[in-house]
Amino acid sequence: MKIALICPSSGPWNGIGKNKVFNGRSFRFSMLSLLTVARLSPADSQVTLVDEQVDAIDFDGDYDVVGLTVMTATAPRAFEIAGRFRRCGIPVVMGGFYPSLNPQDALTHCDAVVVGPAMEAWPQLIEDLAAGRMQPLYHGNAAAPVPSQLPRHLIARHKYVTTNATYATMGCRNHCQFCSVSRFYDAHHYCRPVEDVVGEVKAFSEKFFIFVDDNLTQDRDYAAALFRGLAGQGKHWLTQLSIEVAWDDELLDLMAQSGCVGVFVGLESFNDKALGTQDKAFNVPQRYRDAVARFHAHGIFVEAGLMFGFDDDDAGVFARTLSLLDQIGIDTILVSIVTPLPGTALHEQMRDRIRDTNLGHYDYRHVVFEPKRIAAEQLQSGADWVIHRFYRPSAILRRLVRWIATPKGLSHLIYPLVLNLAFYGRTRRFGLRGRDPAMQSAVSTSAKLAPACA
Repeated sequence: MKIALICPSSGPWNGIGKNKVFNGRSFRFSMLSLLTVARLSPADSQVTLVDEQVDAIDFDGDYDVVGLTVMTATAPRAFEIAGRFRRCGIPVVMGGFYPSLNPQDALTHCDAVVVGPAMEAWPQLIEDLAAGRMQPLYHGNAAAPVPSQLPRHLIARHKYVTTNATYATMGCRNHCQFCSVSRFYDAHHYCRPVEDVVGEVKAFSEKFFIFVDDNLTQDRDYAAALFRGLAGQGKHWLTQLSIEVAWDDELLDLMAQSGCVGVFVGLESFNDKALGTQDKAFNVPQRYRDAVARFHAHGIFVEAGLMFGFDDDDAGVFARTLSLLDQIGIDTILVSIVTPLPGTALHEQMRDRIRDTNLGHYDYRHVVFEPKRIAAEQLQSGADWVIHRFYRPSAILRRLVRWIATPKGLSHLIYPLVLNLAFYGRTRRFGLRGRDPAMQSAVSTSAKLAPACA
C-alpha cells in the first residue's frame, strides 16, 4: 500500500524552510506523530512523509491513502489538501488534536478520523481500507504499546534541529481549561516502560535529543526510574514539565545527572486569580524566582510559557510581566494569546465572546475573542511588544551573561544561546514589534487632558 502522511502548515510558517535568513530549523524537530503512524503501517507499505513547512506536497502522487495530522490552526489548510486528494479519488484520513476534539466537523472534509493516539486504530483502519470496509471513526488506545525504532530515515536530517525526538509519557492529569491535551487524553497520564525509552535513547547517534512529553515528571516514581536509567549515557536533553518539580531536590539531581539541560515550564501568568480561573492554581507566582534559581543551580535553563488575555489582564500586564521575567531570571519565553480552542472547556466558557471563527487564527498568536479589561487591539499589540522587547539583542546578551555565571553556565551555553537567537530571528521574520498598551493609554489620556489644563 502506498501511504502519504502529511503535516500541513499554516500562516507565515508555510514554506519557511525556503527562507535563507531564518528557516525555522530551531523550531522544527522530528515529526514524531507521523513517524509513529508510519511505524504502525504494514511492513510492506511505501510511506512518504511530508512536512509542509519544509517540503512541497506532490498532489499528483500515486497514493492509496493520505493521512493528515491536524492542529486547530492548520485545519483550513488540511481541509484544502484533503479536498484536492479526494477529488482525485484518494481517501483521506485525519488525526491529531482538532479532528479528535471535533470529529464530526473533520468528517465533512475527509473519509475517516482517528480519534486520540494512533495505536491500534491506524493498523485496523489500514486493514479495513484494504478490505473495502473502512469506517468513518476509529478510536486509538493510549495505553497500547508505543512503537520504538521509528523510521527516521523518512525525514531529512538537515532540515531539523534534531530528528532524535521521543516521548516517555503521554497526556496530563491536570484540567487546565485552555489545554487541548487534557481533553485529548481524557486527563490521563500514560507511561512507556522505562527500559523501552532507555533503549531508544541509547540508539540515538547524536548527543542531543528532545522529550516531547506534555508533563514528563507527573508520575514522580516513574520519572525517577527513567532518569536513573538515562544516567551515564552522556546525552543532553530538553523537555516540558510542571514547575512543581523544582522543589524536589532528589528529582532535580537525577534530572541533571541524566543530562537535562533545559525545561519548558508553563508559568502562564504572574496573577494568582488568572491562574485560578484556568484550574492552574498549583502554580504559585510568588515562588517562581526560587523555582528558576533551583533549575539554574542544576545547570538547567528555563523557557517560560506565558499567556496574555485572561479576564484579569489590564493594559499594565505587559510591562509588569516583562519586568518580572527579568527579576526571576527566565532564559527564554514562548508568548501565547489566550485561545479558546474548539473542543476545550475554555471554548465553551467563552463561546459568547468569540468574534473570529477562522480556525487559521487559532494559533495562539491572534486575538479571536473579546477581552474584558482591554481592547482586542491592545492585547494583540501588547503581546507582540513583550516578544520584541524580550528578544532585543541587548536583552539577549544580558541574559546570556547572567546564564554564564550559573553552575554549568559556560558548558551548557549553546542551548539558551541557540534558542534566544532563534526567537530573535522569528521576531525579525514575522515583524513583531507592537506597543506597550499602558504607555499608549497614558499618552492618549495626556493628549485628551491637555486642552483642559491649558
